[in-house]
Amino acid sequence: MESANRVHQAPNRVQRVTAAMVASLAGVSTATVSLVANGKTQGRVSEDNISRVRKAIAELGYVVDGIGSSLAKGVSSIVILVAPDISNPFFAKVIAGVRESLGSDYQLLLSVTDAGEFPRADDVRRLLALRPAGLLVDAPSAAFLEELSVAGPLVLLDAPGLESYAPSVNLDVAHGARELAAHLADSGHKRVAYMDSVTGTATFEVRRAAFLDEAHARGISVADAHIISTTIDVGAAAAAFAAAWPDWQRAGVTAVVCGTDTHAYGVLQEARVAGVRIPEELAVAGFDDLPYSATSNPSLTSVHLPATPLGLKAGKQLRGLMEGRELEQPQLTLESSLVVRGSTGVGSGLVW
Repeated sequence: MESANRVHQAPNRVQRVTAAMVASLAGVSTATVSLVANGKTQGRVSEDNISRVRKAIAELGYVVDGIGSSLAKGVSSIVILVAPDISNPFFAKVIAGVRESLGSDYQLLLSVTDAGEFPRADDVRRLLALRPAGLLVDAPSAAFLEELSVAGPLVLLDAPGLESYAPSVNLDVAHGARELAAHLADSGHKRVAYMDSVTGTATFEVRRAAFLDEAHARGISVADAHIISTTIDVGAAAAAFAAAWPDWQRAGVTAVVCGTDTHAYGVLQEARVAGVRIPEELAVAGFDDLPYSATSNPSLTSVHLPATPLGLKAGKQLRGLMEGRELEQPQLTLESSLVVRGSTGVGSGLVW
């Protein structure tokens, strides 16, 4: 019988350590534990009590349930960043800027997708059940924003043409794209190819359209057959270039512009394998100006997009909204600039 009772007994479970348990061990109130755990002791808790509470916290392994506490108040301390294709290294710098601006008061939660796919509104709405304090959306489409229809604090990043939906921090990608077209025209290029991202977001549409318009105005031909798209991945870009290059070469293409530096790295990689001389036979350029672009072989001409400031500014805008402040400038635009390097025939980085 005793054996049978043991079989039906509930398994032992790890007991959650509470503030009340810490208070009991330290001989103080739960309010004092809260003040110590949240770093708000100045002028309110004695050094002796601080020491006793910290000792009890360490002994019991107590962890502050910040999210649970915030949810009890009707909103969490979570900020959700929705971003397409997190495989793009550009986003790492954006995220670093966001985290710096939000500080320790908020927890950043990423909602990301596989390469080449944009987040679905239904998926993001499920995360909204966490009652986030605010939402950041990077490189959205109008259709996504229409379907999402968020009522709380929202800031858009790199969302040209979508300023009417919410406060935003944008990049003037069109300016850099036009500078790049002018540089290639001044360098004597007449037939150029374009490698785009399959993501299909507004920022890629703007940079492509601006480049093609300026290229056409300056006598550069970019045939429809010479525009291809891949995921933002070095291997995918290399494979796409390998398949396209024979036709491009026969058509007299002497330069390829890539929608991101990551695409351009793939082109440079495959060009070396195929024995294509850069920039003598083919000039290569990208967008983003990632750190590796200055040290690649050859160094990569790229449109510099300020990723970290983009995250910093967007986080600051969102923080203002979450804290109930009125934004002085709901719409911000950060400048882009062309950095000319060896992949288009210049040995050192020159900013246009």
